[in-house]
Amino acid sequence: MAPARRTLSGRVGLVAAALVVLGEAVWLVARLPGGALVSDLGAVALSSWAAVACTRAARRHPAPLRRFWVLLAATMVLAALGRTVWTIERLGGRELPHTALVGGLFTAGIVTGTAALLCSTAAPRSLVGQARTLLDGVIVALALIPIAWVVVFRDLAAADLADPLRTFGLLYPMLDLMQLTILVAVAGPGRPMWRALTVIGIGLATRAAADAVYVSLVAHGSYAPGHPIDVCWPLSYLLVGLATRYPPPPSCEGEEETGESPLPPWWRVALPYLPVGGAIVAVVLARRPTGQTPHLIFLGMMTLLGVLALRQGLAANENLRLVARLRRLAYSDQLTGLPNRLTFTRRLRRALRDGGPVAVLLLDLDGFKQVNDRFGHAAGDRLLSTIAERMRDAIGPDGMIARLGGDEFAVLVAGDRPVPPERLAVRLLAALEPLPGEEDLGVHPSASIGIAEYGPQHTSHTDLLRDADIAMYAAKAAGKSAYRTCTPQLRESAVTRAELIADLRRAVDERQLLMEFQPIVDLSTGAVRSAEALVRWRHPRLGVLTPARFLPLAEETGLILAVDRWVIHEACRAAATWRDHAPEVTVAVNIAAAHLRRPDLIATVTEALGAAGLPPRALTLELTESALIEGSEAVLDRLTQLRDLGVGIAIDDFGTGYSSLSYLHRIPATELKIDRSFVARLDADDARAYATVEMVNRLAGAFDLAVVAEGVETGDQHAAVAAIGCLHGQGWRYGRPVALPDLLHALAPVDAAR
Repeated sequence: MAPARRTLSGRVGLVAAALVVLGEAVWLVARLPGGALVSDLGAVALSSWAAVACTRAARRHPAPLRRFWVLLAATMVLAALGRTVWTIERLGGRELPHTALVGGLFTAGIVTGTAALLCSTAAPRSLVGQARTLLDGVIVALALIPIAWVVVFRDLAAADLADPLRTFGLLYPMLDLMQLTILVAVAGPGRPMWRALTVIGIGLATRAAADAVYVSLVAHGSYAPGHPIDVCWPLSYLLVGLATRYPPPPSCEGEEETGESPLPPWWRVALPYLPVGGAIVAVVLARRPTGQTPHLIFLGMMTLLGVLALRQGLAANENLRLVARLRRLAYSDQLTGLPNRLTFTRRLRRALRDGGPVAVLLLDLDGFKQVNDRFGHAAGDRLLSTIAERMRDAIGPDGMIARLGGDEFAVLVAGDRPVPPERLAVRLLAALEPLPGEEDLGVHPSASIGIAEYGPQHTSHTDLLRDADIAMYAAKAAGKSAYRTCTPQLRESAVTRAELIADLRRAVDERQLLMEFQPIVDLSTGAVRSAEALVRWRHPRLGVLTPARFLPLAEETGLILAVDRWVIHEACRAAATWRDHAPEVTVAVNIAAAHLRRPDLIATVTEALGAAGLPPRALTLELTESALIEGSEAVLDRLTQLRDLGVGIAIDDFGTGYSSLSYLHRIPATELKIDRSFVARLDADDARAYATVEMVNRLAGAFDLAVVAEGVETGDQHAAVAAIGCLHGQGWRYGRPVALPDLLHALAPVDAAR
């Protein structure tokens, strides 16, 4: 109820204040008796009410805005005190009591009001930025002094200006315009305008207009207390109180702005300089017939020149800081603080020009993608920062470490290095090992490091980086968390690998791929019940290549998608040909993890089945455990759709990945294939291998899944898997991979038996 009461009380107070202003306006315009006292009392009442409203706003608003409202409350208190003293002295006999005390109170209000604007959430945070904004307002105020002199005082005689009040009273509207300039400056472009600042700006404009008219009337001797212009001051206080009703901008509610500050418009940059030209013209027009410039104009222009010089000095300082910041952005990594790729490349090229031994260590984190996928990119960024700090400490003064991008780092070792690069690699690997207590977090990836030393075989820094990259991939192939130094053999192997990848890109289009089929048999009868499609590559120069020779390259380069599509279509066409001989024999096709994640997998399968006229139940897709365990909900939904079509789903190489009962519940599998590594050990009477195969067989039975024992090559292995209860087997014991015509001969006995 308390907030509701405060809201109702605030509304009642606002309505009452508005009625006071309206009543005063009617009183003064109608020129009713006692207008001067009504004017004074209205100004005191409205400024006091605005002070209370600002104090309440300071209590309910968050900390970033509290100082803003406190300073505005102080401004309203000073306005109330100044008007009270004014009223007392006027009632004591002074017609226009322009005393030092009244002027001091109003001037103090200008200071606190300006401070409030510079404390708003939209104002610059740095002292330099606040000083620049303040100087912008001062420049506008000083530039408008000679302009206002021409407009207000030029037609007055010098004797009329003997009173300092008439001369220095011109400063009041100029100070108002200074505050208005500051408000426009701090509001800034490109961000939502806080309505409170808009209302306060209208109030400042109203007060500036009132002060300008007041000074002009006083200068010409035509002002009397109770003039209708007097209602503008209570109106400006009313607008300040109204501004307290608007909620703070979202950035004040604890949200941190992450976007870049927008560029200011041209008029915002030119704002403090626009009136200067008019001031120069006004100085010429303000010269008296004697050729002299009024003292106030001369003093104002000298002050303006000094402020302009100071403002330009701040601008120059800010430009230097901006240049330094741009250099940091250009040459250092913003996340880790390390030198970036540009800096590393420049240092490397300079080291090569200087001569002397040069070595490069290229480091790539192993498993960092899993960190981002599991914990999010914010956790990944924190981990990168921690790793960078550890590696920087490990390298010390013996080299320069840089972040090239992502999870890739590089170390430059040049000149008379105290330690060999291999030792630095050992120190880096040791620095990446998890500290005590971090082993269970699972967020400390290892690294693969490639080392290349500059030699006669290198023509540029790019050759050196290429060799380091070759060595780094060799380290990954060696099992990760290792380092390798580039050798001529590695370089030659990399060249061969690149040529093989280039040839593979043409293999599908030029019909260089061919298909072989390995039978999967019923262990009790020996009849073929399925055949696994195995792709081969008839390389024009190297001959027929096995899948192990080129499929890993296809997966790395993304070419596996084209290969998979070709295999699915060819396998379905082949299965359609043997269904005339053996209608129940199905075909199994291996699918890469990359294809499993693609939404067009279902379309590829249905298109291949439709083109071959093959029923979905005649096709089984084989997927490895690693591909399935990393599957998202979209992948599982895709597999479910395939299963609903009637396509079989087999889990290949079961037992070698992340075998988990939880994913057996989720994946709509129809078949498990026991990995050949378990079957191979059955020859040696390995009790554990026997128990493993038996356990998998029972597990499959519990989940109502068919079982295929892979890699059966001997009679003893056949006898063992049959004794365990496996119904189907695959391996050289039953037939090697053969071309389609040879497979059709193997299916003939089945057809004859039927």
